[in-house]
Amino acid sequence: MDDLKIDREAMGRLAKALTFICGAEHATTVALKTASETGTDQDIKRARTAFMKLKPSERNAALAMLKG
Repeated sequence: MDDLKIDREAMGRLAKALTFICGAEHATTVALKTASETGTDQDIKRARTAFMKLKPSERNAALAMLKG
């Protein structure tokens, strides 16, 4: 999971999935949405770090929603 690559478009989709899973105000949801909108290296790094700190069940659920 550490080598997971998430592009800007995927971050937007992950933000939508996490809105359902964790809520729109969750820090990771906000970070992913911001990174998707701005695309800056700093925002992308912050979003990826926040995503990796989620519980494995939350990460897996969000990723499963992207596949489905």
